Formats: sequence, structure tokens, C-alpha cells
Amino acid sequence: MRRKYLNLETMMKPRSVAIIGASQNPDKVGHIILQNYIDSSFPGKIYPVNINSQEPILGLKMYKRVGNIKAPIDLAVIAIPADVVPGVVEECGKAKVKSAIVVSGGFAEIGDTNLQEKLVQAAEKYSMPLLGPNCLGVMDPRSRIDTLFLPTFKIDKPKIGGVSFATQSGAVGSTVLDVISHEGFGMARFISYGNAAVIDEVDILNYLMHDEETKVIVFYIEGIKRPKEFVEVAKKATLIKPVVIIKGGITEEGSKAVQSHTASLAGSYQTYEAIFKQYGFTIARDLDELLYYAKIFDTQPLTTGNRIAVMTNGGGTGVLATDALYQNGLKLANLSRKSQLGLRKAMPSIVNIRLPLDLAGDADDKRFTTALDILSKDSNVDAMMVIALFQTPGADSRVAASLIHYNTQMSKPFVVISPGGSYTEVHRNMMESSGVPVYDSPFIAAKALSALIEYARYKRSVGANAKNKS
Repeated sequence: MRRKYLNLETMMKPRSVAIIGASQNPDKVGHIILQNYIDSSFPGKIYPVNINSQEPILGLKMYKRVGNIKAPIDLAVIAIPADVVPGVVEECGKAKVKSAIVVSGGFAEIGDTNLQEKLVQAAEKYSMPLLGPNCLGVMDPRSRIDTLFLPTFKIDKPKIGGVSFATQSGAVGSTVLDVISHEGFGMARFISYGNAAVIDEVDILNYLMHDEETKVIVFYIEGIKRPKEFVEVAKKATLIKPVVIIKGGITEEGSKAVQSHTASLAGSYQTYEAIFKQYGFTIARDLDELLYYAKIFDTQPLTTGNRIAVMTNGGGTGVLATDALYQNGLKLANLSRKSQLGLRKAMPSIVNIRLPLDLAGDADDKRFTTALDILSKDSNVDAMMVIALFQTPGADSRVAASLIHYNTQMSKPFVVISPGGSYTEVHRNMMESSGVPVYDSPFIAAKALSALIEYARYKRSVGANAKNKS
């Protein structure tokens, strides 16, 4: 009988790993996975296993079978032909291996449900948490595990952070992982679970909900195997931390594609969307939105207020930002009398003291800093939106440094819009790597702010209702 929720702890924080299918051939998946563990300086024991080779590999002793390893094994990573996987999982069970990841494909996603069922039976016989098959597996920058069979020179690896990303698709997962690394915000856990034969999205959501190192949960799903249990966990998860989700297969043709990809039952998207909305998930429509939302949830505090102070060093972008606010259910703040007087005293006469606050094209770091100091302290302001155009004469690294400083000091949400080319990109990277959420356009930034506020209101409302009932 399957346990209600499978525990992923030994999989995510193993002290010893057996890599079954480790190969001398550098092009083989088993070799790449072994190399990744060595390159990441995994602190635990690594045991390469290959039934066809006894030669040492990358300085490590090769074992013929997992049963020959006379030491405890927390995790087996299995990268061998599909037809022999169930038997090897059986061997792992007999050897008391605590968990397994099957990266091999060739199961239900190509129509071989019988082979996948044999895999499930072997895992359940030994109560073994098993991820996959047909997946990339897991990566954790803290515990330095990396089962991704992706050469390190082809994908950027993220720094340690608070975003955990679970994905049914390995391709989507590797793409998002690469972009997250490039954008400069860090990762807590990466879990690619493929066909979800044993461990599924319910187990993963339950694990990440309780994981202290995960601040934001990000999910790509194609289908949910256990809807009732998923709802049960979802109710609790979004009261603890934000969950950003994107659903693959929302059209009829997309649903057909899901079947041949991970053998999931896609189901009615309207049903999924209703569940997500009811339980406070932030729904992304594409991968860009997924990242925009993850970025703001990872770096900014929650607020239930929608009064936004906009400041810019380019008048037209301030107009676009105003439109974007109102298109996303937000509004411009009304500055207090104290703020108006303070700005008027500090700003040159060419600056109109109203929101959006146009600092003018010659604004330098001192003008930005003065405006930030006054606006951030205004009790009528719930969040800040700053447009920094680095094409203007006064905008340079000192402006970026000022924005970084205020992001660390403010208790209110703070977003920056900074579109541009190579010079701008240098400063975007400076800010992003310091935890400032930077967006390409006012509309995207406003959408991200709106999602943050909507989640904060959901959390407050449901929490208040629960308190009243008790």
C-alpha cells in the first residue's frame, strides 16, 4: 500500500550515491552524471556501477552491481536501458538503497505501460521513493547534488537561493534553470520528475511546502495523478509560501502532445485553473511570466496595498507605467503633503512634483537617491516602481548602486524597469545579482507586482477566515 506522501529527504540530501550506468564513454548519460557529481564537489561517497566494466573511472572504483557495495547508499541514480531498469530497482531494494532516480526513458511515454508497472511494483515492494522514469532528476546547490545529464559548458548553474522549481518536463526544466542562472537569482531545489510513476506532484509539493530552504515554489505540470490529494496539500502550501504554476496542455492539441511526452492525463484546463485560483496559486501563461513572478516573490516582501509610487528619468516611460498599473488593477499613490514639500525643496524647477515623478533626463544618482528616500517613507505608498534608463547622461553605476541600497533597506516591494542594450545589461546584472528584480517593461513589472499583491490578499483573507472559525 502506497504511503500518503513519499519522503524526498534522502534523495535531496544524500550522503552516498550509486550511479548505475556510469560509463567510460564521455558522451554517455552515466558518464556525464558522474562527472557532474565530481565537478560540483559532492561531499559524500560516490559509487560508480556498471555490469560491463570493472575499470576505475575518473579516479573511482567501479562496481559490477549495487549489491557489491558494502556500505549504506542513500540514493541510486539509474541511467541504463529501460528493459533492465525494473530488475536493477529490485537489486537496489535488496541492497537497502533508500531512494532512486530513474533518468532512463522508454516507459509509458512511448506506450510501454507494462514495463512502467513493473518498475512501480519493484519500488513499492521495498517502500522506495523513486523519481521518474524519463526525467532529469534533481539538483541542489547546497548539498551539491546534480543528476542532470547536461554538460556543464552548455548550461549555467544557479547560485544558492530560495526558488525551488519542479517540472514534469526535463526540457522546460533545463531551459528555466539556465535562464534563472542568467537572471542572477538563486535556487534552492530543482526536481524534474518525468512520468511520475511513483513520486508525483503531490509528494513534491508536500516536500517543498515543508522545506525551510524553499521560499518560493515554481511548478510546471502536464497532469495531476491524484487530484484530491493535490488539493489537500495545495490548501496548506499557499498559506505557507507562494506557489507559481504553469500548466502544459491547455488546448486540445496540447493535451495530445502531453500524452506522448510524459504519459500524463492532461484533463480539462478549466478544472485545473479553477483549482489553482481557489487555492491561491499564481498562474503563469508562459515561461516568461513564470520567471517574472518567481523573481518578485523571491526578492520582495508581501503587501496587500496597491498604491504605487512611480519615478523615472524618462517622461514617456512614466506614462506607459501609469497605463500598466491601471491595466493590472493597481493605481498611482497620492503623495502626502510632507513628501510633496520635501521633493519640491530638493528637486530642480524642471521636475513636476506629481506621480509619475519625472526626474528629468539629466537625473544623476543624487537625484534618484533623494527621491527614493522621500517616496519610500511616504505612508501613502505601498510599493515602488523605478524606471532607470541608463541611456541618459546622468545614469551610471552610481544609480544602480543607489537602487541596490534601497532594495536592501525598504520594507515595501520595490521593482525596477530598465530596458536597453549592452551598457544597460551590465547594470541590470549588477542589480539582479544583488536581489533587485529588474524587468524589461512597465507592463511586465506591473503584472508581477499585481501577482504579489493578489497572493498577499489571498493569504490574509484565508488566514483571517481560518482564525475566525477556530
